[in-house]
Amino acid sequence: MEFTVNKADLVRELGLSQGVVEKKTTIPILSNVLLEASGDRLFLTATDLDLGLRTSCAARVKKEGSGTIPAKKLLDYVRLLPDAEITIKFADNQWASITCGRSRSRIAGMSRESFPELPAMPESVAEIPCSQLTGMIAKTIFAISMEESRFTLNGALMLLGENGVTMVSTDGHRLSYIHTSSANAAPLTAQRALIPRKAMGEIAKLSADNPEGVVRFAGDDNHLFFEIGARMLISRKLTGNFPDYDRVLPRENTNIARVSRDEAKGAIERVAQFADERSRAVRVQFTTGEIKVFSSALETGESEESVPCDYNGPDLEIGFNAQYILDFLRAVPNAQIAFTLKDQKSAGELQPIPAADQTVVEDYRYVVMPMRI
Repeated sequence: MEFTVNKADLVRELGLSQGVVEKKTTIPILSNVLLEASGDRLFLTATDLDLGLRTSCAARVKKEGSGTIPAKKLLDYVRLLPDAEITIKFADNQWASITCGRSRSRIAGMSRESFPELPAMPESVAEIPCSQLTGMIAKTIFAISMEESRFTLNGALMLLGENGVTMVSTDGHRLSYIHTSSANAAPLTAQRALIPRKAMGEIAKLSADNPEGVVRFAGDDNHLFFEIGARMLISRKLTGNFPDYDRVLPRENTNIARVSRDEAKGAIERVAQFADERSRAVRVQFTTGEIKVFSSALETGESEESVPCDYNGPDLEIGFNAQYILDFLRAVPNAQIAFTLKDQKSAGELQPIPAADQTVVEDYRYVVMPMRI
């Protein structure tokens, strides 16, 4: 195999593969990227057996073929080369010669025979705008559980239906729910899938590189497929039953406080510096026209701040994990947010207040369980 490729194109595609390549593995081939030269394209494939990425870029192919090279070593080296065309030639012993200007290098590869085969994508069942899906991931990925033992919570539930797309995530202490439906969008085929956290992060990266494009979605018995332009991400499905999220969404939170997102975020960030490092607990007090935030720790000290708000309900004081509140405030771009409450013992709910010119119909609800302080 021998081909010539532009450095910028190769660096871009290799960079995208780094999130998929297995860096610490007992199977050496999984640390490699598969290169396949065919026609006028160079195809790159990476996988860790749970996640796979197939991408491509333009190339001048002198001799078609395939081979594998350590992905990180190749990217680190190519980045240091001058901005020029790079020629890569594989010998029969799987060593690859890399030529760029006056630079000459050889890197040990491995036979593609031991590289895992990725499944072919079935017919697409939905097309979702990249910007829409990226926004939904940003608003839910932080609420996914990090505990590997709770594998059904190690991803987000995605529901496709006639009314649009719904995504839900929870770690048992908080729940993030978002439903979007673009104006004039065609009804989607009903689908239900549990998307692993790692796959969501890679989808967001690929979508950010093609913000005006669409994500074509498909699935089979064991895999989920996301095609974005010339790139395709393949993820193993999470199995198990996702919790009944509808039971968690509050129905009786009638006390509403409307507040500036930036003011609330700044106040909580500062007060949280004095919160207990393990619990991250802060006390939030709601009174007419004002929200007060308190924290104290024996080792560090105490802090208190107040923020003006639109609130006319009864006086309430609730404990929350400051990090959970900040995750929401950092994820929403809206200038104003609403904090809805029932009482001191019930879950609080945060929602962005939509701008008047918002074109995507979005229902975003973030539920946080209270803490005892």
